[in-house]
Amino acid sequence: MEHASDLADDDLAKIVWEKTERPVARGEAGRLRELGSVLTDRHATAVERARSYERSLAHIMRALALSPGRDNVAQLLELLNEQRTSTTSPGLRLPAIASFLAEGQRVADLAELVFDGRALDRPAELRACLFHELVLRGVDIDDFLPLRFWPLRRAGYHPLSWLPVDRRAFEADADFPSRSTHGGAGGMDTGIPGEGRMDPPVPRTTVRSALRDTATSERYEQVTAAVTAGGWGAGGAWVFDLDAPAAPEDIPALLPTLPLGCLDGLGPTDRFEIALRPLDAVWRLLFATASMGGMYSDGAHGAYGRFAAWQSLAGLTGAPRGADADEVAQRALHSTWFHFEADAEWFHNEIYDYGLACLSPDRRSLAILAATDTD
Repeated sequence: MEHASDLADDDLAKIVWEKTERPVARGEAGRLRELGSVLTDRHATAVERARSYERSLAHIMRALALSPGRDNVAQLLELLNEQRTSTTSPGLRLPAIASFLAEGQRVADLAELVFDGRALDRPAELRACLFHELVLRGVDIDDFLPLRFWPLRRAGYHPLSWLPVDRRAFEADADFPSRSTHGGAGGMDTGIPGEGRMDPPVPRTTVRSALRDTATSERYEQVTAAVTAGGWGAGGAWVFDLDAPAAPEDIPALLPTLPLGCLDGLGPTDRFEIALRPLDAVWRLLFATASMGGMYSDGAHGAYGRFAAWQSLAGLTGAPRGADADEVAQRALHSTWFHFEADAEWFHNEIYDYGLACLSPDRRSLAILAATDTD
């Protein structure tokens, strides 16, 4: 009998089918194991070959998207229409391609080629992502007719349709990576600033607060949305209902006394730094966390990074279920925001680490987000 490794793929598949049509006969187990071993080896080879194809295809799409030129956009769109299979390569996902296009191409070309009503064969996901990439970069959709009318034609069920169609003032200074066809530069600064510092005096009290975390699983997921989207090492969320309205100046001393996993083991003289921060700085940090990711992640890119940052804002401010973007924005604008760091074990203080605290508009609730890029 011909050795399994010498069989063509079609012949191998035929024999496997014949051998498995009925229960395995006595003495056939070894033959089946041999067939399985050959299939295992061929599968591994095929997977690596597919990955190589995906990497090469990703380079082509990236080069077309980032190289300015109307024809480059047109050819990329045709190539996207020809894609016949799904892919796991980050560089081939539509949110990434939308981000490359927004960085590399003229808005007028994108508006006509991607958003024109006649371009119905363009992937809806690409349009949804590209729209918000452009909005975040300061494009006024009223200046481009296809962009102005696209929100009226888009699918209301798409998650990105929840986002505002205009850039809010606190989103104006979003950070974006700078990329080329074979590389790029990006990064973020999670360090606590010098302005607005409200560090409590040391030694701090060792008396623990009687308050208890009331975060539901739904709110936990909402608060940590930016960290999850960015693929960071770990995130944590806590919510405390205060006994009475708290003044912003009370929060720095209160925080280290709360039952926060991110501050476990923090001694009365260990480093704990905290600063009052404006909303735009908080949003910029959340957006960078989600969109650019950490050391081991490409992040969610601009559109879904924006969505995740807004979801974290909604969770931190305690926006009710079903709240729209306008309500979340109002709650965020009327909340009090803090940025903190600590030499606690949870914060590895090796790559990216930070903590955010939000005092609700009525000053009766305190929500905390902790993030670390070290797993």
